[in-house]
Amino acid sequence: MTFSRRQFVKTATVSAVLAEIAGIRSITHQSDHLTRRSQQQSSIVSADQYSLAPDINYLNHASIGTVPVVVQRAHEAYLKLCETNPWLYMWSEPWQEPREQVRQQVADLFQCDSNEVAITHNTTEVFNTIASGLPLGPGDEVLFSSLNHSGASICFAHRADEKGYSVRRFDFPVHDVPEMTPEDVVSVYADQIRPSTRVLAIPHIDNMIGLRHPLKMIAKAAHERGVEWVVVDGAQTASMIPLDLAESGVDVYATSAHKWIQSPKGLGLAYVRRDVQDVLSPLWVTWGQTRWKGTARIYEDYGTRALPAVLAMGDALTFQAMIPATERSAHHISMWKEMQEIVDSTSKLEWRSSRNWEAGGALYAVEVVGQPSSDVARHLFEENGSIVRSFQTQGLNTIRISPNIMNSVEDLSQLVSAVL
Repeated sequence: MTFSRRQFVKTATVSAVLAEIAGIRSITHQSDHLTRRSQQQSSIVSADQYSLAPDINYLNHASIGTVPVVVQRAHEAYLKLCETNPWLYMWSEPWQEPREQVRQQVADLFQCDSNEVAITHNTTEVFNTIASGLPLGPGDEVLFSSLNHSGASICFAHRADEKGYSVRRFDFPVHDVPEMTPEDVVSVYADQIRPSTRVLAIPHIDNMIGLRHPLKMIAKAAHERGVEWVVVDGAQTASMIPLDLAESGVDVYATSAHKWIQSPKGLGLAYVRRDVQDVLSPLWVTWGQTRWKGTARIYEDYGTRALPAVLAMGDALTFQAMIPATERSAHHISMWKEMQEIVDSTSKLEWRSSRNWEAGGALYAVEVVGQPSSDVARHLFEENGSIVRSFQTQGLNTIRISPNIMNSVEDLSQLVSAVL
């Protein structure tokens, strides 16, 4: 086979770019980035691997996560490379293969086919796609509970009048959560389903009290009762707990990569089951619909986008994948148990999340008895730099604590020392 000069230059350019990207990514693969801070402390990763100020005790990963320094450096390197020839990197071939490698990493995390993965901007974008793009009309109902995040709720109300469908929100029994089992959670939703319910929207783990919803059980119960699409807000679970979306029975799953995946901000991910792609219309389109037909890429038909950040998300996924799932799970469970023991040791605190790990996660709600949670959160930050989020809604008066892999038991003790 013979090559023209243009083909040779094109091939050589792509090869050189791939080699440079491989050099950037090799830094993330170095295992010494995952050293513990000390043998006595209980974190998985040293806090030195992050850019947090030394006086900050960061326990708010459920709102927005921290990016490892090594991922920040990779992001900076991709930006620098992009600016050497923006046209080449943004619109031409050299970054197509690396972007697809990131997609495969996401598919590995999700346990699904890569053609079912869309790289989006955030969870809210995906739910807006669902609200506007599913074939819903008069007589159809969208159902969700009060645990749904506003980003996975308001979009349905916004589109309901235009499309003619109805929206029903029911109050979840939040005060029963501490003793709930996964079976109890399923029953709450199953009892609310009506013959007209075509969409059930649920959080995998909600952002207020950290209740884990058993996806496979809920999807099965919902589909058996006539629900056509079960759609999941997974903002709090991707990279926190293991996923198996292909076996879960859900139809769409969306997450925000800036939380537990610890990627650069402004990136989201979606799983759209293959048969759902045939009926779910994209939110926006440019030139890629024909090219990407038959894949979830049709939901990322943006034209120009922040590709350096997308590639850096691959480095974030590599960073997370280097931590064995068993070790990550053991860490989250250990922190969860430790916080419960601290709460149970004093009458000044009340535990408001599940006491069953199968219905819980790495974010939990604690009430400081007799004190407005907003005042507590402000005091914690001013007193010792501890950052949490307060909730005063649905009868809750809680602070939400959400530690991640760089946090330790000592961080929890520092937090509590300011309120006891």
